[in-house]
Amino acid sequence: MHLIQMDSVQRWMEDLKLMTDCECMCILQSKPISIEKDEPSELLLSSQYSTCDNLQLLLKRAWIISTELTRIAQKLEKNKWPRVHSMTVRVNCHVRSMINEYNAVTRNSSEEMQQFEKLLIDKCSEFTAFTERCLQTEDEQILKSMKSCTNEMLTTIAQYFGQLIELVLTQEVQNLLRQIELSDSVYVTESAIRSLFSLAQEGAHLCRIIAKEGGVVALFKICRQDCFRCLYPQTLRTLASICCVEEGMHQLEKVDGIFCLADILTDNTLSEATHAEAAAVIAQITSPHLTFTQHLSSFLENMEEIVTALVKLCQEASSGEVFLLASAALANITFFDTMACEILLQLNAMKILLAACSDRHIVDTPYSRDQVVTILANMSILDQCASEIIQGNGVQLLMEMLFERSSSGNSAEVAACERVQQKSAVTLARLSRDPEVAEAAVKLSCIPRLIKLCRSPTERNNSDSVLVACLAALRRLAIMSPDGLEDSDFQQLVKPRLVDSFLLCTNMEESFV
Repeated sequence: MHLIQMDSVQRWMEDLKLMTDCECMCILQSKPISIEKDEPSELLLSSQYSTCDNLQLLLKRAWIISTELTRIAQKLEKNKWPRVHSMTVRVNCHVRSMINEYNAVTRNSSEEMQQFEKLLIDKCSEFTAFTERCLQTEDEQILKSMKSCTNEMLTTIAQYFGQLIELVLTQEVQNLLRQIELSDSVYVTESAIRSLFSLAQEGAHLCRIIAKEGGVVALFKICRQDCFRCLYPQTLRTLASICCVEEGMHQLEKVDGIFCLADILTDNTLSEATHAEAAAVIAQITSPHLTFTQHLSSFLENMEEIVTALVKLCQEASSGEVFLLASAALANITFFDTMACEILLQLNAMKILLAACSDRHIVDTPYSRDQVVTILANMSILDQCASEIIQGNGVQLLMEMLFERSSSGNSAEVAACERVQQKSAVTLARLSRDPEVAEAAVKLSCIPRLIKLCRSPTERNNSDSVLVACLAALRRLAIMSPDGLEDSDFQQLVKPRLVDSFLLCTNMEESFV
């Protein structure tokens, strides 16, 4: 969950209310304040949040309980019985508080859910009483047998807790999807989609629940209704999140989602924001990191019009974010099927992408340059690409990309810079089979830069993948222009086997002279 990455002080502030509730429950022995049925409850009314707020509160409480159960197991392993008991009391209170909070805002709990609530509360009470008895036992042999029982009870509580949370989340997803299915109100539908998006951000497991309950079907239904056009961007953003899991992809295929996305991308009456979010869905479902994209047979049927629309979006992008989404989708498609590279060549995509790179307002981050150079690298397998590169001053761009460095030091940005360096070297190596490209690269002093990247670990941020790509490019250029290398560079970086040059460079001490 994203809660783990939260600032520690902020986490403490977030958890403070939950912790004080826990103490209150200890004092009250988990007995709720009785309220007359015919009297309005100020207490309940004051705690009425939106569906999204209720879900976030539930998820925070669930995260705390899950963390506490893990810590109990750790303390139990070290035989710290006083800590085990105190933490067991705390878990007991958190579980009761979570159930009471949820039931206070939800009046339609299923019979199965109520059954698991009772099982969990009973088991937590039994667990608390059992650990209290362990505190009063001093015999090591008895404690050893009790430790085994404690582990079993802890496992059972974790299972009941997991099943209850699964039921609760499934019910909440069903309620949200019911709102989307039945409501004609833009406001109600927007609120439900926003809550669904918030849930999808909590991780792959929730995305699977949403997909399993028909979330992808319901959202594509929205994307096919003109009355909800204003909700298309938010709906597509939610779809992109859900389709990171296999269940979401299967649902997308079943409802002809590719056809719908193609219609949206080619509809000139829709906003740029809508086109950008559709591009984001395409980027997600064609990601080369996913292992379950092979079943997208309908994608091939629509590839040409999708690629055409994405190239147009790159060309007309009004911001760096729009260009990033469109170029990311194109980059992934070039991995997805080689036919895409031929289509891109016919659409003069090389010229459009190279021109975009000269506009610092559009291609404004290493992430965007990473997408562009990925497309160039995949297109460079085609012989016709060499002339396009020369005409568009592409060799100069590739040379500049060899100098890509992070300005912030952010780990994600540093990784993006490494990918840019690696792919630009790969592209140079592939294109340098053409004498004209190789000559242009030599004239732009690509060889000294490649040597520097090979010999200086800091220049490539100690990246082995960048080193291998640079060695390959250097060897290709050395064939075309052997006079560009000094004898020591040739003897160490070109003449030996690639693996020997690699080992030499990785063990090389950088000179600061």
